Amino acid sequence: MLVLRMRRPSCAINGRRAMALDNFLFGQCILYFLAFLFGFIAVVPLSENGDDFQGRCLLFTQGMWQNENMTVGKQRFMVEEWAPESSCRFITFVGIVSLILSAVQAWRTLFFLCKGHDDSFFHAFLNLLLSTLVVFVVFVASTISSVGFSSWCDAVTENGALPSSCEDLQDTDLELGLDNSSFYDQFAIAQFGLWSTWLTWLGITVLAFLKVYQNHRQEDLLDSLVHEKELLLGHSSRRGSDIEERNAMI
Repeated sequence: MLVLRMRRPSCAINGRRAMALDNFLFGQCILYFLAFLFGFIAVVPLSENGDDFQGRCLLFTQGMWQNENMTVGKQRFMVEEWAPESSCRFITFVGIVSLILSAVQAWRTLFFLCKGHDDSFFHAFLNLLLSTLVVFVVFVASTISSVGFSSWCDAVTENGALPSSCEDLQDTDLELGLDNSSFYDQFAIAQFGLWSTWLTWLGITVLAFLKVYQNHRQEDLLDSLVHEKELLLGHSSRRGSDIEERNAMI
């Protein structure tokens, strides 16, 4: 009877654990899908901008407006020095890595959700470390994109001294020997994708931490239940032996 009584709460605990596991996996799957979507939104305009600017990177690039002809008074934007291409390559690389990781993790989480499997404590901890690393790297890439593009806009607008805004100047031929007709829209979309990717991975990291914490608590709970079961079984066996001894004495 004691064994049967112990099985009922353990079944209830397993049912609640399975429900909590499904909720965690479903939430992670949705966030991984969103990370994939936002990563795609960031990578596409970055790649288009690289093609339009012929591999040059406008982030942190400095320049100034100069008179092209003293008689006519026509001004032309002159680039003093193009910024290193590593900035644009880095944020594009981070977007692609986030895109691939989120796709792999989304497929893996969906497989676990369908099969009812669960990560071990070690794999959940590794997943937490990976998510934390991705959050940090995506944050750095997003910051570089925002600060670098702001520096470019300050250069082409002379820190707001020109009547035209940075968005308006994409409709003006800067005569740089490249296509600048969409640079503002491209980086506006890319920044939205990068910062949304960062927020999504931040949510993934929070869920990964909760998963590790929950696994740790469940292991402690299961150990406690096993210990209590052993104590009850030991107590029952001792009572049985005492009764047998009394019957033998009688």
